[in-house]
Amino acid sequence: MRLATFNLESLDDSAKARVDFAARAAVLRPALERLDADLVCLQEVNAQHVPGARERQLHALDRLLEGTPYAAYHRAVSSGPGGRALADVHNLVTLSRFPIAAQREVHHAFVAPPLHAAIGPEMGSAPAPVTFDRPLLLTHIELDSGATLALINVHLRAPLASPVAGQKRGPFAWRTVGGWAEGFYLSALKREAQALELRLLIEEVLERDAAALIAVAGDFNAEDWSATLRLAVAAEEDLGASELATRSLIVLDRALPADRRWSVLHHGRPQMLDHILASRVLYGHFRGIEVHNEGLGDEALGYGKALHSAASYHAPVVATFDFGSAAPR
Repeated sequence: MRLATFNLESLDDSAKARVDFAARAAVLRPALERLDADLVCLQEVNAQHVPGARERQLHALDRLLEGTPYAAYHRAVSSGPGGRALADVHNLVTLSRFPIAAQREVHHAFVAPPLHAAIGPEMGSAPAPVTFDRPLLLTHIELDSGATLALINVHLRAPLASPVAGQKRGPFAWRTVGGWAEGFYLSALKREAQALELRLLIEEVLERDAAALIAVAGDFNAEDWSATLRLAVAAEEDLGASELATRSLIVLDRALPADRRWSVLHHGRPQMLDHILASRVLYGHFRGIEVHNEGLGDEALGYGKALHSAASYHAPVVATFDFGSAAPR
């Protein structure tokens, strides 16, 4: 079984798209085909208005997958604010060659929105809730072996400052350092709080079945050993309790050679922001992992030249598992 994650970076074919769809498809489709995956966790899939349809559709994704095996895969999709229909941008999509027995969106199910009281000129205003940008997408996949895989598709908040009232001069320009710092803090708060919710979701799955096959795949917007990954992994050394070691997840990209372990290039600095994590039982079936970063461009250089790439500035990651002919115990 091959499990992949790929951030498509605002896949779109509407009039708002910054790059011609045909150009994007010509680059992204071969990248998807190279994955040769049975399961694919996609991030940043935009939805489009289609004539005659009451709600937005994943028209661009349908066009991208046309002519590939993925077009016939089962599909689970996240919804927009309030759980209604699709979001206009950055939907999560999980594609599966295997049947999807159930799906669930998790959005502040375990962690209530933290309250933040504005700092600076807005100080004194009533605290406002800080909500996650999108849900976690949990699917239960019925594998050929007879086992069930709990697969969680994630896309956590990027380390870019969140908007702060009255503090911005433009998309990336701020009026004050304090305003930027507050916005950066809010983004970190969203990311860490949702990583906590992810961990609590994993705990719920393990409470029901201590030997559950669990995989978490997606764009964490965080490197290994960060607070974000430590929350999700819950390593034995952090827990300080050997009897809880079976609850920890394994960061599979640690199996990559150091010079290959990066999924984003930023100002010449390689970073591994996209990860696949596995429960202990699933880890027993892990056989290898690849990151397809050979053609990856530097996102900072692209942004500096106002270049909207036909490709993605995130490399896809794919892990291989072997269940043999019998269902895992």
